[in-house]
Amino acid sequence: MLFRELAEISDALAATRSRGEKIRILGSALRRLEPDERRTAVAWLCGAHPGGRLGVGYATIAELRNVTPAPRTALTIAETRARLDAIRTETGKGSSERRRRILAELFGRATRTEQDFLAKLLLGELRQGALEGLMADAIAFAAELDAADVRRAIMLAGDVAIVAEAALAEGRAGLTRFRLELYEPVKPMLASPIEDVDAALESLGEAALEYKLDGARVQIHKGAQGVRVFSRSGRDVTTSVPEIARLAGDLRAASAVVDGEVIALDTSGRPRPFQDTMQRFGRKRDVESLAEIVPLSLFAFDCLHADGEDLIDAPTEARVERLHALAPADAIVPRVVTASAEAGRRFLTEALDAGHEGVMAKALDAPYEAGRRGSAWLKIKVAHSLDLVVLAAEWGSGRRRGWLSNLHLGARDPTGGFVMLGKTFKGLTDEMLAWQTERLEALAIAREGHVVHVRPELVVEIAFNELQTSRRYPGGLALRFARVLRYRPDKRAEEADTIDTVRAIAATTSRSSSSARMPSA
Repeated sequence: MLFRELAEISDALAATRSRGEKIRILGSALRRLEPDERRTAVAWLCGAHPGGRLGVGYATIAELRNVTPAPRTALTIAETRARLDAIRTETGKGSSERRRRILAELFGRATRTEQDFLAKLLLGELRQGALEGLMADAIAFAAELDAADVRRAIMLAGDVAIVAEAALAEGRAGLTRFRLELYEPVKPMLASPIEDVDAALESLGEAALEYKLDGARVQIHKGAQGVRVFSRSGRDVTTSVPEIARLAGDLRAASAVVDGEVIALDTSGRPRPFQDTMQRFGRKRDVESLAEIVPLSLFAFDCLHADGEDLIDAPTEARVERLHALAPADAIVPRVVTASAEAGRRFLTEALDAGHEGVMAKALDAPYEAGRRGSAWLKIKVAHSLDLVVLAAEWGSGRRRGWLSNLHLGARDPTGGFVMLGKTFKGLTDEMLAWQTERLEALAIAREGHVVHVRPELVVEIAFNELQTSRRYPGGLALRFARVLRYRPDKRAEEADTIDTVRAIAATTSRSSSSARMPSA
């Protein structure tokens, strides 16, 4: 396939908001790819970089966008990939100029459509909606497979492009090779927000309620090669959390994969600030001494594998039963199974009194759906909060002069891109201001007066009092009294809350307000 065709497919995806039409466009394109193009094309359409990022900055790409485009081109996907790989291999003295030269030659051979696609790909600005969930459905469409089987394979492989290659080449047989592998972390199962315990139990019936901890998600693998601890994003953090690795070494199984949270607690057993937990992740020096000052505790809540048996397709209760068989009771999250709303509310009060965020409600018969935010796991918090993505920031004034302060916040649009919901500079400490200024400067893609637009990568948890209708923002909603609770370096932008979630919260709170104002009969 010509590179131009791939760029045109990207434009066609961006031009439609219909999920069904996006799937048709993608699926038809996948069928036309040559076998050696599939992995690269799928990764690019999802905005990913096979082989890793190129090490080319925004300024270079912005300059190359002014290169005169070619009137026509014969660039293929394979040739374009080869040139980008060549850039990646350039290292050492003078490598920046050599990388720029190779990229400039590539831009010079590309048409305007190709240049635009290439620039957006390199800058992380592709927002045409070919996200992983959509691509999974497109792969199923192209290969005439069940979408659930494709999603499961992606969950286990951790790479949508590899699964696409196998499915298109071998059909269902190609998916069977993807199994849970020790030391290869799978994406964590996610939860959807719901307003209260009553609503959760109405949705699930009898369910398991667990403390919702304000900690860091981990996935622990134990096997013949010892213990390895992975963060939410799949990063190996074993050396940073030695006390957790030692505890996992005592699990009563020769091999196991356990899902849970680690959290820093004070001497009374109450959670310390989230930042205390996160400072332990990625720490490479003086780890043991810091562990004495800020020790971490493990609260496991799921078991995906035990002694050679994969459990991801087993119901929740079967997985938790195996967890209790191999882990000590004080390393398992507090939990109760009930269908009683009154008992559920008491359990929520216990969790809040212990200093935790709220509770999780989990369907008893649900399999482990890694990477998915469905209705089998529900999260109940007392305060409204959303995980949003920073889209831009404004330079501060007065005592905040020299710092990027006012944040432009967006919810994820499932069809592609982000929907702005408002701005805030509240809740930011001096330490947070200094950190975010450095981080956002590194993510900058454009400047407009005192506003710095950034790549949508940084996730921040925002508390707010209510959502109000707004003509100012495209989603029709705006945050009221928004304030920063914390940054979420453990989350990627694709894990941020969606505009659909925001609308659901707005609808729920609107109904609650109407009920509160309604006079009694």
